[in-house]
Amino acid sequence: MYIPRTLESFVVKASRQFPVLLLTGARQVGKTTFLKHLISKNMTYVTLDDPLILRLAKEDPALFFQRFLPPLLIDEIQYAPELLPYIKMKVDTKRLPGLFWLTGSQPFALMKGVSESLAGRVAVVQMTGFSRREKMGQSKESRPFLPIQQDVHKNLDTGKKLTLKELYSIIWRGSFPAIALNKKMDRDLFYSSYVQTYLQRDIHELARVGDEMTFLRFLRAAAARTAQLLNITELSRDADIAVNTAKSWLSILQASGIACLLEPYHTNLTKRLVKTPKLYILDTGLCAYLTEWSSPAILEAGAMSGAILETWIFTELLKSYWHNGRLAPFYFYRDKDMKEIDLLIIQDGTIYPLEIKKTASPGKGDVRHFKALEKLKLPIGPGGVICLAEQSLPLTQSTWSIPVAAI
Repeated sequence: MYIPRTLESFVVKASRQFPVLLLTGARQVGKTTFLKHLISKNMTYVTLDDPLILRLAKEDPALFFQRFLPPLLIDEIQYAPELLPYIKMKVDTKRLPGLFWLTGSQPFALMKGVSESLAGRVAVVQMTGFSRREKMGQSKESRPFLPIQQDVHKNLDTGKKLTLKELYSIIWRGSFPAIALNKKMDRDLFYSSYVQTYLQRDIHELARVGDEMTFLRFLRAAAARTAQLLNITELSRDADIAVNTAKSWLSILQASGIACLLEPYHTNLTKRLVKTPKLYILDTGLCAYLTEWSSPAILEAGAMSGAILETWIFTELLKSYWHNGRLAPFYFYRDKDMKEIDLLIIQDGTIYPLEIKKTASPGKGDVRHFKALEKLKLPIGPGGVICLAEQSLPLTQSTWSIPVAAI
């Protein structure tokens, strides 16, 4: 059963403007299902997962395009970057929108063997697993999140209330379509298979990992640090690898849609801001599996409870932007006086500050560091604390409690 995605309208719009559309994202987030649902009758689908077709694409790209004529949907384009120069030639000859739809498990800039850029010819779109709104059948109502009161109240009216048990069950299972939509799917079996497939195919292609157990140890060490400042030295030490190897493997996690680095906000106005990014694993189910939490209840009561809640909220907010075809203008704030704000959304020159707390009773103390933003000399919009409260109530004149049901 196909579940509508928020990205639909943006992809249709982008395809009318650009000759090439590239949909990137981690494996199993639903890229192929999504595009095959939108595909027109005159567009041909071909997958490079087929070894015979892949061989043709790599060894004789010209013959490939004689056999498969545009408009064309090519799945897993990263396996045959040899096709890209030919796509460029086809595009420059025909000069029509919607000629090629491509999917890839790594972003375009990091695909090996790209000899020429499709700059100006390609719309690059990112997809992650299902957002909560998509699973609720509200894909068309999803908008980029801002902590503006009328929007928060509107979201609360349409969003179902979440008990603590329900919330951590969602977090524990994750957002990959196969596991998020099928409650009968064995969660451990799914993620075990996912990690093995990911190790054997994507990582071997990109990093030539010699010891799979070493990389798995690195994955687990990274997952244990979700929603924390990235200390690459500690990460490499815990994974028992060199610092340069850790940097390389971390970039591959980012390229493959597994991890995301949130950069700190920094300006030349103040030299006291921390420059270290924060690490987030983009699927909380995978994160919980890698860190070996055996049930939602144990996860909720455990040491990672707050960090994984922050990770889930962060990724839901991220999806509200990415799935609308928008870059997420997200940062965090931390200075050398240990004043920290979990998330800054900066839009049209205005800062919207957000804290993320595992509490049902937030107070003024939770937003006390918002005053530190005044030194940045930018307008400060409404902000708040995203938390487990059941209703949105004022904390100060410009900040509110924001229930998780509002995202």
